[in-house]
Amino acid sequence: MPAGVIFLSDLLILVGYGLFFLVMRENSFAARTVEIMPDQKVIQTGPYAVVRHPMYVAVSLMWVLTPLALGSWWAFLLMIPFPLSLVFRILDEEKTLVKDLPDYQAYMLKVKYRLLPGVW
Repeated sequence: MPAGVIFLSDLLILVGYGLFFLVMRENSFAARTVEIMPDQKVIQTGPYAVVRHPMYVAVSLMWVLTPLALGSWWAFLLMIPFPLSLVFRILDEEKTLVKDLPDYQAYMLKVKYRLLPGVW
């Protein structure tokens, strides 16, 4: 594997970790499962002002690029289904958020993109 690919992968994984910690600082309600807490509100600041699911952006950078950072094209091939499974998770999660979290529908109108500005 070319050293430039490994270096770029390492750099983007580091960006992913930085974004992950920024998301955790910004949103104390962030969790692995979708649960609406009684005092929960829609977070619209920081990375949430750019995309609706910045934690998934961070995790995607870390997971998908780790095989390349380790120099394994074969392991990278195993990561190809990850983005598709993430799409299904996000769509399902948003159904719950629209139904159970006040103001989430308005937030969706304000922040149009789920993961990549200008794309989706």
